[in-house]
Amino acid sequence: MKISLIISSLALIGFTISCDQNSNKERKKEMKFEKGTFGYDLQFLRSKDSVIVLEKGDAQVIVSPKYQGKVFTSTALGLDGTSFGWINYMALSTDSLAAHINPYGGEDRMWLGPEGGQFSIFFKPGSKMVFENWQTPAGLDYEPWVLVSHGGARVSMKKELQLENYSGTRIDATLGREVKLLSASDLSQMLGITSDSGLKWVGFESANTLTNAGTKPWTKETGTLSIWMLGMLNPSDRGTVVIPYVQGEEKNLGKIATTNYFGEIPADRIKYVNGHLYFKVDGKHRSKLGLSEKRATSLAGSYDAINNVLTILQFSKPATSSGYINSLWEIQKEPFQGDVLNSYNDGPLADGTQMGPFYELESSSPAAFLAPGENLTHTQRIFHFIGNEEQLSAVSQKVLGVSIEQIKSIFGK
Repeated sequence: MKISLIISSLALIGFTISCDQNSNKERKKEMKFEKGTFGYDLQFLRSKDSVIVLEKGDAQVIVSPKYQGKVFTSTALGLDGTSFGWINYMALSTDSLAAHINPYGGEDRMWLGPEGGQFSIFFKPGSKMVFENWQTPAGLDYEPWVLVSHGGARVSMKKELQLENYSGTRIDATLGREVKLLSASDLSQMLGITSDSGLKWVGFESANTLTNAGTKPWTKETGTLSIWMLGMLNPSDRGTVVIPYVQGEEKNLGKIATTNYFGEIPADRIKYVNGHLYFKVDGKHRSKLGLSEKRATSLAGSYDAINNVLTILQFSKPATSSGYINSLWEIQKEPFQGDVLNSYNDGPLADGTQMGPFYELESSSPAAFLAPGENLTHTQRIFHFIGNEEQLSAVSQKVLGVSIEQIKSIFGK
């Protein structure tokens, strides 16, 4: 009798705990979160899509197969924490498609190059390379991707594409994408960092694969593709991108960076100091830069001095390559001498309108000269760290080679 009573009591306690946990989850779903928090973005995105959340404690990442397999955003501090990815609420709130591009946002999305040039996949054959004729391929822009698998802290997706480039070459391609949330052991292995108890962080990796699904090889004569990864992030009035670069004379390595994509970047917004490029990313002046294969390393970062957030971008960059895609909007003399790494700062257009504000960190694979059935994979990792200045400086010094104090001093404190 006593034993059965104890068992019944334990069952009741277990049932009560389970009910409390389920009740807490339901309350979390019903809570209202402030704009800018991960909880706000998660609720908003769930109203548009059955998104996938990868989570390990407070570290969480939102992935969407429906919206081109992108990572929309992440957080290091749970639902109430800062949401790091920029999300275009307006574009996601309309049922109609926009001309040229549907910029839904997201801090990690897979695109393809080239954007411009004789092998462009954004301009129809023979058209003039001006904005009125520029069109993002549907499979990269608004079409859903296929969910392949989802389990634990990872998700896999794919997309079949049929393209025609500016030279009239048909290109059949398969895109594959696996996103996984990173662990403390990954952090140690990939960045050489041991996280202390006071440092909060989130990190994720996307392995992005491009396969020649056609019957003909992709060549320098007919054109090819490259994997182009773009991350749209929230800017700050005191935001600075930091890019370590290979030092050396221009006659041997070329100029440090291409800085005239949208007109030359003003001198008070870009600095070069002891092998580091600093770029102001406040979302208030439209500008873009790029580093070539000879100048770029496999790292970049940014620091938000207002919110004490350090972001690290790490990507695969082979020791040798067959060249990188040139995406300038012109018929090019050197179509395979383009950028490896880019950063963009959003700002008002001439008519005063603005999509963002946001800023971007971008990386690219080499040109994919693939035979039928062959593939190329480009891996990118994004880490966000939150902590005090001393903690973040230890990470920045280890990974980027500069302290937080040095970063803050570039554009004034």
